[in-house]
Amino acid sequence: MEAYKEEFIDFMLECKVLKFGDFVTKSGRKTPFFINTGFYRSGRELKKLGEYYARAIHDQFGTDFDILFGPAYKGIPLSVSASIAFFELYGKEIRYSSNRKEIKDHGDKGILLGSPLSDGNRVVIIEDVTTAGTSIRETLPILKSQAKVEVKGLCVSVDREERGSGEMSALREIENENGFPASSIVTMSEVIEYLKDKEINGERVLSDSLMDAIASYYKEYGAGS
Repeated sequence: MEAYKEEFIDFMLECKVLKFGDFVTKSGRKTPFFINTGFYRSGRELKKLGEYYARAIHDQFGTDFDILFGPAYKGIPLSVSASIAFFELYGKEIRYSSNRKEIKDHGDKGILLGSPLSDGNRVVIIEDVTTAGTSIRETLPILKSQAKVEVKGLCVSVDREERGSGEMSALREIENENGFPASSIVTMSEVIEYLKDKEINGERVLSDSLMDAIASYYKEYGAGS
C-alpha cells in the first residue's frame, strides 16, 4: 500500500473522522465503523485532506480533466481544497464547481457556484463516502442539465466495500450504470489490514471483538465483487 494511503488512515483517526463502535448508517445498517468527513474542520486538516484527494485523483485520472465537481454540501470544501492541492502538487490549473441545494435567482444566478460548466468540459466528481450510490444518481442529472460534459469518473475518500442495491459494491454499481471509473483514496480492506495490529497509547485500535464485529458485518453486507 502506498505511503500516502497509510498516512491518510492515520489522519482519519487523528481527526476522529474514522471511528469504531456501534453506529447506524443512513441506509439503516448497524455498522461497527463510521466515517464522517464533517470532522475535518481546520485549515490544516482541509489542506491535508485536499492533498490526499489530489494524489488519489492523479493516480486514477492523471491530469486529463478540467473540473472537480463537489456535490453540496460536503463536496464543496472537498472540491475547493483538492483543486488547490492539485495545482500545488502537479502544477495543473483545475477549476472547482459545486451545486446549490436551491437555485439562486439574483446576483450570481443559477444552481452552480464556482466554475460554470461548458460543453466538452471533462469532469471528475469528488465525494466523501458512497454507501448506496444515492448521491451520484442525484448529481449526474444536475451536471447534464448544465452542459454536455464528459464525466471522467468519481473519487471518494473511503470505499466501504459493501453491497449497493444488489450484490456488487456501490462503486462497482456506479461504474456499471454510468460507464466511468469510481475510485477511492483507500478501501476498508486497506484500512483494516493497516490497523489490525496497530496500537495507540498501548491499546490496539482494533480489538478482537471489533475484528469479529467487522467480519460479521461484511459477512452480511459485504459486496460480492
